Amino acid sequence: MKNQISTINELAQKLRDLQPIKPEFQDHINKKMRLEFNYNSNHIEGNTLTYQETKQLLIFDKTSGNHDLREFEEMKAHDVAFEIIKEMAADKERPLSESTIRSLHVVLLVRPYWKDAVTSSGQPSRKQIQVGTYKTEPNNVRLSNGRIFHYAMPEETPALMQEMVDWYRKEENARQLHPLQLAALLHYKFVRVHPFDDGNGRLSRLLMNYALLRNNYPPVIIKSIDKRNYLFALNEADGGNLDYFVHYIGQQLIWSLELYLQGANGEMLSEVADLENQNRIF
Repeated sequence: MKNQISTINELAQKLRDLQPIKPEFQDHINKKMRLEFNYNSNHIEGNTLTYQETKQLLIFDKTSGNHDLREFEEMKAHDVAFEIIKEMAADKERPLSESTIRSLHVVLLVRPYWKDAVTSSGQPSRKQIQVGTYKTEPNNVRLSNGRIFHYAMPEETPALMQEMVDWYRKEENARQLHPLQLAALLHYKFVRVHPFDDGNGRLSRLLMNYALLRNNYPPVIIKSIDKRNYLFALNEADGGNLDYFVHYIGQQLIWSLELYLQGANGEMLSEVADLENQNRIF
């Protein structure tokens, strides 16, 4: 962990040394990160828009492909939420709050809708997803091995969310944790509660990047092609190995810092990964 944090600090210092970045280089970086984050975070959760369709939608406001309207709405809403967390992070006088998190959830999910679910006994069901309000029923998930994984119970959720926000504020003020650790642990604590009926994964990654941006680090992008390793890292954290998850997020932060450095130096940002992403659907 120490070696990885040392590498992150070195890369972050190199990036600071290049400030201010030329506006045209910064625009290129911002566009790249915007597309990568929106595409990958939604794709992990099952959105079927390809990378190029995402680019058409977000950059040119055009739709293509045979997709449900909700998938286009999700992508656009996620893009808006990403901009909001940037604004939140830049406002140093505005602390993280439960109301802010609920407002982000409204932006992210747009409106109520119906979705397949699993009962506490493992039976298939359907439920109406509400926006901006904490869950009123258990939102357990069935793992690939058939086991039911239980998140926090509805009656526990308000207290646990307040506890999470209090923890974040305390740690942010104390500055004892490295921003990587603070961001990764915020992500995990949120996911472990799973406070909403849907959108928890996307919101956890938005909150993680809020913490990074607030500390002047670039956002982390969990690639959809790496979904299996991401879920494995979360499972390790569930088993008590939080360092494993923090280290995994650290690997993605190094990728982002290196991409920022390439862009800040005016280098071309490779499109190879983008082309690979187009045909990957989870």
